Amino acid sequence: MAQMEPNLDHDVSWFLLPSYWAKMVVALISFLCFANSYDGDFVFDDSEAIINNKDLRAETPLGDLWYHDFWGSKLSSNTSHKSYRPLTVLTFRINYLFAGGFYPVGFHVINIILHCTISVLMVDVFSILLGGLQFSNKGRRLNLAPKSSLLAALLFAVHPVHTECVAGIVGRADLLCALFFLLSFLGYCKAFKENKEGHTFSVFWVLVSVVLGAIAMLCKEQGITILGLNAVFDALVINKINLLELIRKLLYKDKSLENTGLLRKGLLFRIALLMCGGAGILYIRWRIMGTGPPAFTEVDNPASFADSLFVRAINYNYYYSLNAWLLLCPWWLCFDWSMGCIPLIKSVSDWRIIALAALWFCLIGLICQALCSEDSHKRRILTLGLGFLIIPFLPASNLFFRVGFVVAERVIYLPSIGYCILFTYGFSLLSKQAKKKKILAVAVLGILLINVLRCALRSSQWRSEEQLFRSALSVCPLNAKVHYNVGKNLADKGNQSAAIKYYREAVRLNPKYVHAMNNLGNILKERNELHEAEELLSLAVQIQPDFAAAWMNLGIVQNSLRRFEEAEQSYWTAIKHRKKYPDCYYNLGRLYADLNRHIDALNAWRNATVLKPEHSLAWNNMIILLDNTGNLAQAEAVGREALELIPNDHSLMFSLANVLGKSQKYKESEALFLKAIKANPNAASYHGNLAVLYHRWGNLDLAKKHYEVSLKLDPMAPGTKENYNLLRRKLEQLQKKGGA
Repeated sequence: MAQMEPNLDHDVSWFLLPSYWAKMVVALISFLCFANSYDGDFVFDDSEAIINNKDLRAETPLGDLWYHDFWGSKLSSNTSHKSYRPLTVLTFRINYLFAGGFYPVGFHVINIILHCTISVLMVDVFSILLGGLQFSNKGRRLNLAPKSSLLAALLFAVHPVHTECVAGIVGRADLLCALFFLLSFLGYCKAFKENKEGHTFSVFWVLVSVVLGAIAMLCKEQGITILGLNAVFDALVINKINLLELIRKLLYKDKSLENTGLLRKGLLFRIALLMCGGAGILYIRWRIMGTGPPAFTEVDNPASFADSLFVRAINYNYYYSLNAWLLLCPWWLCFDWSMGCIPLIKSVSDWRIIALAALWFCLIGLICQALCSEDSHKRRILTLGLGFLIIPFLPASNLFFRVGFVVAERVIYLPSIGYCILFTYGFSLLSKQAKKKKILAVAVLGILLINVLRCALRSSQWRSEEQLFRSALSVCPLNAKVHYNVGKNLADKGNQSAAIKYYREAVRLNPKYVHAMNNLGNILKERNELHEAEELLSLAVQIQPDFAAAWMNLGIVQNSLRRFEEAEQSYWTAIKHRKKYPDCYYNLGRLYADLNRHIDALNAWRNATVLKPEHSLAWNNMIILLDNTGNLAQAEAVGREALELIPNDHSLMFSLANVLGKSQKYKESEALFLKAIKANPNAASYHGNLAVLYHRWGNLDLAKKHYEVSLKLDPMAPGTKENYNLLRRKLEQLQKKGGA
């Protein structure tokens, strides 16, 4: 069987462990790196991909997963990012089903298990890539590089750049893709297992590897690249083709091409199978996805929107150098690298050009060694290392299509395999030259230990949004999205003053950041700083005229400023841009109610409940308006309808109880009041209105009891004190009569 010269381990000063123990060590260390992320929250993109993704819920047909993108939007939609990962979404749905809801622990545990499994598989993968493919007489694959494969697998297992994939739940896509990516590679290797007839190959296992590659792509787009890597492995390891020699013979039309191995052992047939499989997979995906490209904005990937081809090329290459640096020195890690985090290079005088020069100096040097070295073993390892480094990265390179990010740590999960190969080979060369090999081994152990600690620290930062967002402030201080997310997190916790500071900084860094303007405008509106709120929201809709949420919020501000016609126009503009917008219909109803346009108000609130049947506020406002206008029968009917849809909403129970009390249905009203109080015992109005019911009903002792509870909870409750004093006078009169 074709094999590499098994000499790499001879030069590596490292631990030699039996295969089983090597895998156990790798599994244990990879677990220790990320174990502290198991009880983290849903953070960052998890909200959109999981919590707000209707595809996870049982009411969504399973078939819809095949026509929706990763975020639950229809692939045919203009707003879809075209990220087609139905199998990843299916695993989220299974998590949700078994957990009985959105409990993040189960999601995190699966991610940790997946990374441990992948790291263990890496021992076998690296043993083939570094030591070659050879089988024993009994048909068992031999590990010809046990020390090197263990080192490379450990490097992979503890690389801090993997934290986003493991600790961030949406990283499941990269983990599942990597799992089937590796299984496809190992399946392809199985095709070359020797049998009694000698050096033959199994078409079945080649086809299995194609199917596994397709499954990898259904987890994430990068998965398709394994088919190209299988072809490279076949040519270099199985057929031992010398690429430089092959290129020369092709250029000079040498008739001895068959001696290069190109026509031997069925290589062309296998490559044809891989190409046909890959083309078929891409065609099917293209048909499902649609022909339109994904819609990204300039803030997502500014270089791709540059007018100058030179500027685009320079910045793309700078992005590649940053990815390479993250592999070499994964110390500065950030959840998001967009929105000004990496300013564009617009001139050759920019000092960052040095990074491009360094990247291509190293790459060209490695490529020359991979092509021109007389050592066939060196050529193959370097070519495989470069292949696994570059080919899985191609879908994220902007070369074939625009991507929606500048730098993303998750997309170098697979390319890090190539980095680990090159690092291990470099370590073997140093070990060969070094006189004190133990010192070199200790240095590598130190790197591994530092990476383990860095993984643990970074995992702890991914446990909550507050820690994650704040950790990015020192790494990307120019990133408007970082400041926006810190501000949003503070606002969600009720710290509006601090949130305003970060929102203002986000708008300063990116004057067109409409989402920051919208959120800042909302806070200012709540603080009654209406004129500045109006300015911000007006600017937001001017920059992005189809921003429905900003139009609605502008309408709320205009309503507060008593500019009712403008407010109504803003609401309808919001609805024009977002047809199904229940909150906007709710606010429109409030406007109509303020203008005493009761029929219009009821219609608006009815639209809100049709679009969102659990819209409690809209139901409540309908009941209260009908109650206040004397339509008790209609109010009762609406209240009963609402409680059928939202049976545990205590505010609806309270509103309906008030209506029933006025209709003299005291017993039923009492039951609803008591149920509402049980659900929310500290609501003074609930006790006060129940006291009024008992007062009317003649249950004066119970009325007195609940008046007192209400006043204890809220001494300033409107009307309660007066009613209580009336009741006391009545009780005193009754006592006097009884005494007489």
